Amino acid sequence: MTGFASIEIAQETAPRSGLAPLTALVQDDLQAVNRLILQHMNSRVSLIPQLAGHIVAAGGKRLRPILTLASARLCAYRGRRHIRLAACVEFIHTATLLHDDVVDQSNLRRGLSTANALWGNQPSVLVGDFLFSRAFQLMVADGSLKVLKILSDASAVIAEGEVQQLITTNDTATSEKDYLSVVGAKTAALFSAACQIGAVVSERPENEESALESYGRNFGIAFQIIDDLLDYSASQGELGKTIGDDFREGKITLPVILAFARADEAEKSFWRRCLEDMEQTESDLGHAIELMRRHGVLKDTAAYARAYASDAREALAVFPESPIKQEMLELIDFCVERAY
Repeated sequence: MTGFASIEIAQETAPRSGLAPLTALVQDDLQAVNRLILQHMNSRVSLIPQLAGHIVAAGGKRLRPILTLASARLCAYRGRRHIRLAACVEFIHTATLLHDDVVDQSNLRRGLSTANALWGNQPSVLVGDFLFSRAFQLMVADGSLKVLKILSDASAVIAEGEVQQLITTNDTATSEKDYLSVVGAKTAALFSAACQIGAVVSERPENEESALESYGRNFGIAFQIIDDLLDYSASQGELGKTIGDDFREGKITLPVILAFARADEAEKSFWRRCLEDMEQTESDLGHAIELMRRHGVLKDTAAYARAYASDAREALAVFPESPIKQEMLELIDFCVERAY
């Protein structure tokens, strides 16, 4: 584990540029979170730290725990509880990644082979369960029933979102409302909880707690919409996964919903063949992207994200100006600008 620890901490000292300024403001706390993650990944069963270490190392920018650390800093918190809870948030996120990759049969995440591609589905699911258990141990150790409720509720909502997404897969009749319900559960719930607990541990007033919950929720929705957009517009190097994975898996995301709604009958038949019947040729992804561009879908999907990003910005208005607030606002802009 020692060698992995040095790799992991070094990786986090040089995050992606858009997150770098915010990360720099919470760097000491983030290093403490990394050490706690490594400590709690340990197990007498050697496969657990080996597999968990792989997914954590590939986990990238630590966005969700950074939001917990930043929210606590925004609320002028001076204790240490946020360290444990930020690690808890990362464990929840990592566990869902392991389970997601199994469900989606994904072989690549951020340019690296997924755990299920290397070790198989069964170990990936079981180590995901282990990480969920570690998360709940950290929640209990914090000792706050309110924190326990926020994070356990978020975990339940995330699971519901995963099941709901499974139901809507391959269904071109999926509505924007259905899609936003999935995104709100699958992605935004953990963003929201990660931010809200920063105010809870700081014992801030209800309006500040609600503001951070709203910031996280709206930011999370904007973040996921842009991710879904990038699956049809980014390069593989930019996205860190195979472009068109959502298309090949028959996922009904906002770009598809808008394209289908604007399609003529011939185009609707194309979408049904590709996403419902799962009869795809090598040229179909390119044609799907061309249809999206023809109907202005990519531009309008980005506009959806900007609307939620605007709500996230407005949520922080209750807090006085500060360097941490400014970087939390800049993070929203960076998220949306990824689409261009």
